[in-house]
Amino acid sequence: MLVLVGSVLLSVLVGAAELGRDRVLAEIVAQLTGGVSPLSEREAAILWDLRVPRTVLGVLVGAALAVSGAAFQGVFRNPLADPYLLGSAAGAGLAVTLVITTAPQSGLSIPVQAAAFAGALGGVGLTWLVGRSAGPDTATLVLAGVAVGAFLTAGQTFLQQLRVESLQQVYLWILGRLSTTGWREVLIVLPHLVVSAVVLCLCARLLDVLGTGDEEATSLGVHPSRVRILVLIAASLATAAAVSVAGLIGFVGLAVPHLVRLAIGGGFRIIVPMSLLFGGVFLVLADVLARTLLAPAEIPIGVITAFTGAPFFAVLLHRRRA
Repeated sequence: MLVLVGSVLLSVLVGAAELGRDRVLAEIVAQLTGGVSPLSEREAAILWDLRVPRTVLGVLVGAALAVSGAAFQGVFRNPLADPYLLGSAAGAGLAVTLVITTAPQSGLSIPVQAAAFAGALGGVGLTWLVGRSAGPDTATLVLAGVAVGAFLTAGQTFLQQLRVESLQQVYLWILGRLSTTGWREVLIVLPHLVVSAVVLCLCARLLDVLGTGDEEATSLGVHPSRVRILVLIAASLATAAAVSVAGLIGFVGLAVPHLVRLAIGGGFRIIVPMSLLFGGVFLVLADVLARTLLAPAEIPIGVITAFTGAPFFAVLLHRRRA
């Protein structure tokens, strides 16, 4: 919690507009105590309508992706499972590409966030239908996710080739970015994350039971199929909400649960709730790097998470071999 508060404070203090760190701290204290604001009206708007919402959005998106990744790894008993395993990323990518490339020509006005949310849930739903028609086991569901993801990605590529002028806009969304114009994006993610986090935390002990095998879990009074369905629905809902406002940010749901295991250890009853906090810290710090490394230019946050996530896994593989 202390690290999360510190990373949030760092993110609020850093920005393209120089507000002065002492003045920002004095403004926060003034808002908490009812004192006089040291900032002008324009500076206060930059702080409370741009920086703070973006920081809060980073916490929520990071928490959503990390807790979903932990849940997927528990359901599939696979350390390489991530929130995009069942086609949510491919479905969101296809939906966003469809909106960007065809909506202006057809006169439709469909928000990108709504298209990404619907596409992510649609991709997961299609994977579930294909997987359940082939067999009830989780391995079949993973294979269905690979097949559906490849099919939806092919559709996205086809649309991009038809509208080459839209490639840059689609590409920027795919790389991921925490961009806000107020608190609207925060309000989109928050209710979905709260519901999903409550469900996943309540099911965390059941994920530990599932790790013993279906027969053992059934003998202990657990219904494996029901638990998996509930966990996958909750995790997919959180992933869809995160993707809808931030694009496809990779490695958060894959790396953060492993980071929790290294730092704290324990079963999923610890990993799931702690992934919420670690995910928020990870993405907020990644966003700080994205905004400051090439300031005033901004690096897509997906590039930062990939640069940090890939070496982390290389170190993890080396430790396992040792």
